[in-house]
Amino acid sequence: MTDTAPDPHDLAPFRDLLGESGVLADPAMTARYTRDQRDLMQGETPAVLRPRSVEEVQELVRLARRHGFGLVPQGGNTGYVGGATPEPGRRQLVVSLERMTGIRAVDPLNFTLACDAGCILADAQRAADAEGLFLPLSLGAEGSCRLGGNLGTNAGGLQVLRYGMARDLVLGLEVVLPDGTLFSDMRTLRKNNVGYDLKQLFIGAEGTLGIITGVVLKLWPAQGQRATAWLELAEDAPIPEMAALVRRETSDLASTFELISASSLGLVAEMRGAETGLKAGPGGAVLLELTASSERIPLDDVLMGCLEMLMERGWVEDAVLAQSEAQRRAFWAVRETIPEGEKHAGGSVKHDIALPVSRLTDFLNRGAALLAERMPGVRLSVYGHVGDGNLHYNLVVPAGRDRLDFTRAVEAGFAHELYAAAIGLGGSFSAEYGIGRFKRDLLVRYSDPERLRLIETVKRALDPDGIMNAGAML
Repeated sequence: MTDTAPDPHDLAPFRDLLGESGVLADPAMTARYTRDQRDLMQGETPAVLRPRSVEEVQELVRLARRHGFGLVPQGGNTGYVGGATPEPGRRQLVVSLERMTGIRAVDPLNFTLACDAGCILADAQRAADAEGLFLPLSLGAEGSCRLGGNLGTNAGGLQVLRYGMARDLVLGLEVVLPDGTLFSDMRTLRKNNVGYDLKQLFIGAEGTLGIITGVVLKLWPAQGQRATAWLELAEDAPIPEMAALVRRETSDLASTFELISASSLGLVAEMRGAETGLKAGPGGAVLLELTASSERIPLDDVLMGCLEMLMERGWVEDAVLAQSEAQRRAFWAVRETIPEGEKHAGGSVKHDIALPVSRLTDFLNRGAALLAERMPGVRLSVYGHVGDGNLHYNLVVPAGRDRLDFTRAVEAGFAHELYAAAIGLGGSFSAEYGIGRFKRDLLVRYSDPERLRLIETVKRALDPDGIMNAGAML
């Protein structure tokens, strides 16, 4: 769908505020902001607004209300559920914070980092590293995703097992509200009981309650030691019991425990046109990494002792320990290339499942039975952060099948049976991707009425005119 040509008169106040370079209205320039990352939705916007300061964000919000525009906050546009894509017909302006990228402060003694919400995640990681500190939020898209988007979706990523989700890393937040006023709670305190923790309202809200402009994040000491292993799993290896043993026997030094199925590994090999040099056992593979800040901890010995116990119990058939940083990076490159491998194979229908870790095996068994019954012959790509219960359960588009048609067919049928199985085991249909525009029907379908009532009450209270990211989540 082609963007509606904007009325120059309507955009003039925004140009006066932001300058010519701060307002992109040419469809050739706005195209990358109006297409979702998975190429499932073509959006539409009169213009993309690019403020440079918090004050400009406040004023553009006031202008939007005055002139009848909706607003769609956008970070790096790397989300999977269309939460940052402006909908056709809604007259929504995209607000990109790509010019608000400043590092405001790093406090090495308080272990905190304050920065603009438009800061790219990898740049925030480097700012922490320069002070001998560590920001544990880590995603495949960290070179292009921005902190505002990470917080708006409550991003998870590779190290949730040890450090938690994005919301667990936030000490302070700054948000421009739908009336243009500023909620500023950029304190760096770890203990601060002064009533409702209001900043948590905006984390995971996907820009529907305001525009996040600044954040204070917790940091940790730089993790100078790493011990990494690729484990080939035996058939029917009990993932929950393995994950629990690893946590106990490493004193919770495990930062990642990633499951990789043989099928997912095969997709990476097919994309590369060569074997990866790594193998999956009958039960798949696990990428396990321990980290520590102190050189006094014998991390390699801790890992070896843990692996010996896993092998003695018959859960692991073989293991490869990274002998260098280059080999460690090669292990991770395989894990992080799986989504690209799916895309190379024709695309996939993604299911972002969350489960109690104790029920992972139950779900895998139920999912396999459902797939064999409902969609026999369809290739499965299963991988994910199983140490924290997050499973990416993706169906690869069959050769010769239209990707969008296949996606619609799966989402209309099989997906609901899969989600019902997960929810029946105490799980969820959205672990770390959020709701966006693609899962809003699922929120209605699988949420209890009281949850929905409370969500709608909060939305009406903070955004009575409905200008903030209308169509996302609700």
